[in-house]
Amino acid sequence: MTSNANDATRAQAWVALALWGLSAPVLARLLREFGTPEAVLAASPTGLAPFVPKATLARLQSPDTERLTATQAWLDEDGHQLVTWDDSDYPSALLELNDAPPVFFFVGQRKLLSCPALAIVGSRNATPQGLDNARAFAAALSQAGVTIISGLALGVDAAAHEGGLTGVGSSLAVIGTGPDRVYPARNHALAHQLAGKGGILSEFLPGTPPLPANFPRRNRIISGLAQGVLVIEATLSSGSLITARLAGEQGRDVFAVPGSIHSPFSKGCHKLIRDGAKLVETAQDILDELPTLRQTSLSPSLPTTQPITQTSSDAQSGETAAGLLSALGHDPVDLDTLVTRTGHSADTLQAELVMLELQGRVAALPGGRWHVR
Repeated sequence: MTSNANDATRAQAWVALALWGLSAPVLARLLREFGTPEAVLAASPTGLAPFVPKATLARLQSPDTERLTATQAWLDEDGHQLVTWDDSDYPSALLELNDAPPVFFFVGQRKLLSCPALAIVGSRNATPQGLDNARAFAAALSQAGVTIISGLALGVDAAAHEGGLTGVGSSLAVIGTGPDRVYPARNHALAHQLAGKGGILSEFLPGTPPLPANFPRRNRIISGLAQGVLVIEATLSSGSLITARLAGEQGRDVFAVPGSIHSPFSKGCHKLIRDGAKLVETAQDILDELPTLRQTSLSPSLPTTQPITQTSSDAQSGETAAGLLSALGHDPVDLDTLVTRTGHSADTLQAELVMLELQGRVAALPGGRWHVR
């Protein structure tokens, strides 16, 4: 890392420039034209006019000194960092993008920004099996030295971070708020772990709330930091498909885990596969496709999917439970269908399903359907 981002005057110039609220491409053009953030700030309105919208030029006459002070106060806290284009450790993968953020805020293990990385994204309302898959893929890849990138959302994102944190590759979160906010709030403990063992990255100024437009915007960084993107469970309207599209446009590989033809959470992945994404079933499939990701080999004993463990209570679950598990099959099934398949009453099946759910062998899905875990 160069000394530039540590120098108070230099950092203040970058922060002041970030406060202009310009898009990354416009800011990039300014920096190429004037050379440094200090030179941009010192330029006259006439000199800036060819590059900066009129509304922004007018706003520059009365800078937001309160927000500048608040941002500087955030940077003054231990562990809070500013990463800029002229830092030697600015992620080289992001430099390949036309709209890379010239400056971003960071908390955590900065060295991870330069490690081989894979993004894992998916549904916020993932099934238990989808969450298990996300954790298992992330854990296996992290054990092989791959840094797991995701967006700190509920569902697959959170599970991917959890899995990534278990291995040497760890995990980075790219967030759609300022670096001083955790959204959603229930991921506060996970964010704390990422700040200590992994990292949290934001191109938005401290104090920025979770504005809807910010989340699709941050997706380009999620895919841009990675050599590939793995999608685990996504509906056709999922934001994960945006990340996958951006990955393709950026020249990254796209991978998808297939699922049941009856599950809405599989339709997005199946569409990606039809459109050319690579179907994967294990973490090794990804390492085989992207050999440059590999820093260490996967241990033969390391699971790449979550095994279903038979407990003593499982063994004693009885003939009805065994028949019920067989009737469930691999696709989500509603209670009426199970009554037809097994010949048992709805009350009997409901009681058995609850017992199996407590044992972790089945999971309830929206719409009154059930799925084997």
